Amino acid sequence: MSDTLNGKPPTSYWIVAGFFLLWNFLGLMIYYDQVTMTPEVIAENFSPAQQAFLQNMPVWATSAYAIAVTAGVIGAALLFARMALAVPVFVVSLVGVLVQDLNSFVLSDGLEVWGTSALYLPTLVLLICIIEIWYSQSAKAKGWLS
Repeated sequence: MSDTLNGKPPTSYWIVAGFFLLWNFLGLMIYYDQVTMTPEVIAENFSPAQQAFLQNMPVWATSAYAIAVTAGVIGAALLFARMALAVPVFVVSLVGVLVQDLNSFVLSDGLEVWGTSALYLPTLVLLICIIEIWYSQSAKAKGWLS
């Protein structure tokens, strides 16, 4: 109770903030791996339809992916630093995710190319983005962020 009264977050805050930071660094590493794959690696690991999907991804969708993961890392770092700026940065990350998913599942044939199992990770990413926003808003309301 005293943690809430003096504005200091409880231990659980640091665990959640650390999880968000690790999660977002993982997303950044996956993004880096995807954009640095050579044509040879793509040819060895993906079906022709998947190769075409990856090679024809519009620049704006790749940019949205970059913005989503970068803003996620920055938002998590700001949360870890107890800064209220984490809230809008997490919102930017969510917008990036939504734009990327718009390309993958609405404007492109992502489900046909990757199958329905391709929905699992994007759904988890979207859910965690929403939780990051909610948690950072809650932390701000409790006085844990400045």
